[in-house]
Amino acid sequence: MTRMMTVALALVSGTVALAQNSVPAEVVQPAPSNAPAQEPVKAVYDEKADVKADVSAALARAAKDNKRVLIQWGGNWCGWCIMLDKICTTDPEIKKTLGYEYEVVHVDIGRFDKNTDLVAQYGADIKSGVPYLTVLGADGKVVKNQETGSLEVEKGAVKDGIGHDRAKVLVFLQESAAMPRAEDVLARAKSEAAREGKVVFLHFGAPWCGWCHRLENWMARPEIAAVLGKEFVDCKIDEDRMVGGKDLEKKFNPKGGGIPWIAFVDGEGKVLATSDEPGKGNIGFPAQPNEIAHFEAMLKQVKKHLTDSDVAGLVESLKAANKK
Repeated sequence: MTRMMTVALALVSGTVALAQNSVPAEVVQPAPSNAPAQEPVKAVYDEKADVKADVSAALARAAKDNKRVLIQWGGNWCGWCIMLDKICTTDPEIKKTLGYEYEVVHVDIGRFDKNTDLVAQYGADIKSGVPYLTVLGADGKVVKNQETGSLEVEKGAVKDGIGHDRAKVLVFLQESAAMPRAEDVLARAKSEAAREGKVVFLHFGAPWCGWCHRLENWMARPEIAAVLGKEFVDCKIDEDRMVGGKDLEKKFNPKGGGIPWIAFVDGEGKVLATSDEPGKGNIGFPAQPNEIAHFEAMLKQVKKHLTDSDVAGLVESLKAANKK
């Protein structure tokens, strides 16, 4: 990148303006002099955030959903950081890819003097310019560090000649995604279940499925997770984003019937109970009285570690959740 002028976003009289800053030009990807006027925007980078806690929480979510974490290093003063965030939040395909495959964390770098320990931990070469991207696996290890100069629009390629190339950004995100294989995810869950004498709580869903999220959110509640953890190993299969996800669902549920669809499976892969209620079909997330009753029957059918009180508590929790 040959541009040497340094530009920053500054708040002036309640609007966002472009202004020179004191950071050396060679370490910033600046917005060029012909940058379009910026409209007032909400700060992209939370300058008061506990970013270590944010990254830890993102890693936990990524591990649960077989995703990766994308760290966007930058600052609210950085015009190019704001432009990258804009394309990530407004381009439909990029936005979908981020939502499906990543947990995104924005890390404020101050004037290259903030969160430096985290920068060093992940080997992010932010002095080559910001915004800078780091992709982490769910285990916290760096998958890829990426400067973003190479993701910009080539000079003269568009009318204004500035900004990030959506095709380049999309390719980077797609190539850096986890791309989990559904069969592998299930195999790990079965192995854990066999080792611990538990049952796999296998549930099929998709990012766009509201009832799937209701099931997942209920299962994730600390008091519910603690009880379910006595008996089950959680195994979420995302049929839309996992390789072989739909094929695996057809293997277990050839008749279909919508999602979420649940099966309790032992460590050998034998199906012990499913969410298909006789004569009615898939109950999905148990909401109606008959659905909750069928889910209760599923629990009683497989329980070895759950007490009757545990089962009753889960049932009452479902009833309460569906009264809201």
